[in-house]
Amino acid sequence: MLILLMSLSLIGIIFVQAYYISNSIKNKEEQFEFNVKKALSFVSNNIAEREYAEYAYLLQDLMVQNENPDTTDIKNLWIIQEDANTNETLIYRSGILEENYKLSSPFFDISLDSTNIKRLINDRETTVFKNIDHSEMSPEARILQMHSISKSDKILIDDYYKVRSARVPIHKRVSKDEIRHLLKEKLNQDAIDIDFEFAIYSNDLATKVQSDNFEMEKNLTYEVSIFPNEDSKDNYRLLVNFPDHNKFIMSKVIGMTLLSIIFTSIIIIAYSSALFQLLKQKKISEIKSDFINNMTHEFKTPIATINLALDAIKNPKIMTDTEKVQWYLNMIKEENKRMHAQVENVLRISKLEKNDLDISKESVNLHDLIEDAITHVQLMVEDRNGYIHKHLDALETSVLANESHFTNVIVNILDNAIKYSPDEPKIDVYTENAGNNIILKIKDQGSGMSKAALKRVFEKFYREPTGNIHNVKGHGLGLAYVKRIVDDHQGHISVESEKDKGSTFIIKLPLIS
Repeated sequence: MLILLMSLSLIGIIFVQAYYISNSIKNKEEQFEFNVKKALSFVSNNIAEREYAEYAYLLQDLMVQNENPDTTDIKNLWIIQEDANTNETLIYRSGILEENYKLSSPFFDISLDSTNIKRLINDRETTVFKNIDHSEMSPEARILQMHSISKSDKILIDDYYKVRSARVPIHKRVSKDEIRHLLKEKLNQDAIDIDFEFAIYSNDLATKVQSDNFEMEKNLTYEVSIFPNEDSKDNYRLLVNFPDHNKFIMSKVIGMTLLSIIFTSIIIIAYSSALFQLLKQKKISEIKSDFINNMTHEFKTPIATINLALDAIKNPKIMTDTEKVQWYLNMIKEENKRMHAQVENVLRISKLEKNDLDISKESVNLHDLIEDAITHVQLMVEDRNGYIHKHLDALETSVLANESHFTNVIVNILDNAIKYSPDEPKIDVYTENAGNNIILKIKDQGSGMSKAALKRVFEKFYREPTGNIHNVKGHGLGLAYVKRIVDDHQGHISVESEKDKGSTFIIKLPLIS
């Protein structure tokens, strides 16, 4: 239940973090889109106002040049121009109903049937009397001065602007440099300092006004209407896209994302570690329970045997038989020694873990230790009709070791070989020299171990599971003790085994001269 709650909490944290990051990216996308569209509107409006101001000043200059201050009524305004783009003569005529202007122009005498006129558009066409230089006045200054014109001038200018601008090609109305400058200036104000590509399209067709690398990209191209004109058939749109759009968005959230990933990873690692420790403790608890059961079983048998022997000795018929009394006493002694050995194993492991075990070392002959260990188990092997064959081929055998503890190491391995041999024990002991080391191999033909057991065979309390069958007695401390002693002797122990084909324990110790 605890693991389930912890897992649900972790999954919830991950989902919350993912949602938060996703939402942040979405917000940055929306903010980016808003700022880009705002910049496009600014550019479109700025260009339109600049063009309008230029036409307004052009028309005002013409009107000023033809002004007659003695007259308070104006009937008509005529403007004629030769259009080099279309090879047409364009005429603009408009009536003014307010005072202040009168045009005395020779163009009033132009006949509409003149051969110089190739086209007449709605009785309102556009031209100028002369080219007037406005380069010294900035677009901002022109726009500001526009606010001072009268209502009638405004109507005239609007009318003239609509008619005239509609006939000018887009690439002559606005330049790429102007768009780039205005767009960059406005985007920088909103901290968008990445490269962009732009273009002006007319009725979904590209015009000459576009940057060198512009490509239409679905869902990544932003647009705004430019030069809107209700009388024009052209539908101009200013489009812009950003090649590094995704990098820019991610750069805005990368810090937060990395921190989120780091802290989430820490939580996952901590959770995994806690879960591992929890499972490990559970496994240790199971192993300890198994150890206690085995120890109880192993103590139960000798205690029962001792009680039976004592009861037998109390029998008056047995008490008079000296030989039987001696036999029962020997049995009690052996069972007592057996229990004492079990307790000593537990105490040795406990002292090793606390580093309280005193292991003094001296120069010993490894072959002598092997011979001594074999004598401890020889009777058990012979009792089961088995054998221990020695192949002591090492020429250099002097090692720095504790005689008592290292003898116990060899005895423990031999004892395991005997216990885990279902039939008669068949054991071979080998020694050989390998450089500055001596190799001791103890090979049996017993039941062997699985691959899983091989990985854990030297763990404290570990025994390969055999269910509730206690045909092999033990408590999982023998090989743990063996490894600790070998390690303390600067040696190395390993095991090779295959299920139902026996095991081979290999000990490597450094030689001394």
